[in-house]
Amino acid sequence: MSDCNHDCGSCGMDCAERETSPEDMLIKLHERSSVKKVIGVVSGKGGVGKSTVTSLLATGMNRAGYKTAVMDADITGPSIPKAFGVKETLYGTPEGLLVPATTKTGIDVVSVNLLLENDTDPVLWRGPILGGVIQQFWSETLWQNIDYMFVDMPPGTGDVPLTVFQSLPLSGIVIVASPQELVGMIVEKAVNMARMMNVPILGLVENMSYLVCPDCGKKISVFGESHIMDIAAKYSLPVLGRLPIDSKLSAACDNGAIEDLEENYLADAVTVLENIE
Repeated sequence: MSDCNHDCGSCGMDCAERETSPEDMLIKLHERSSVKKVIGVVSGKGGVGKSTVTSLLATGMNRAGYKTAVMDADITGPSIPKAFGVKETLYGTPEGLLVPATTKTGIDVVSVNLLLENDTDPVLWRGPILGGVIQQFWSETLWQNIDYMFVDMPPGTGDVPLTVFQSLPLSGIVIVASPQELVGMIVEKAVNMARMMNVPILGLVENMSYLVCPDCGKKISVFGESHIMDIAAKYSLPVLGRLPIDSKLSAACDNGAIEDLEENYLADAVTVLENIE
């Protein structure tokens, strides 16, 4: 249009020059659903314990008295149901809304593994389908009075993380890393992606930071010296927690008993999340 001032926010015309704002790409919740804050849990690579951190964050916020939910967005490698010991098959309401499973302490969970006949069945879907499933998990699930939803994302910067960043109203993300120097470079990729997408970064969590010697109590850096503080300083980000290599934590995840774990490794993270505006 010849008289266009390029202020699409004040214009109701649907023209070819119209610029799409980030808000225009958000997928709406169903009218019967309510989610106050959405926290993405991301990592630049696999195997760093992202699902473990997601489970601990959800458990911590639930213990603090908030109604909590987990959306398992790692469609091809879902592990959230295993960590919480949830095995029930999801069902729908008469109007077609998916009803989340509920853990023994009241955390709502949606995962593709709860829709499969066998939890070891592979999910052989391409990127666009994966993105569509994430949008359906958000908009076609009955999320009731959720204070904090944690979205466990697959690693990297591919289709699914991009879908979550663009389609869900993220209050912020938590980036998970491990101590290796190579992982430090990958973490920076995740930080840069979030900043390019204008998604707030709430902080970093380092997993497998150290092993406590059972005899002398000394902290042993099994995977080398940590670089998490250097990365945090470079990008002016807080470190929300450093998880040790702990057999009790591994056993809790393997046995579906993450909610029974007494150690509160992410107390600082819970405080930060409680103060999100």
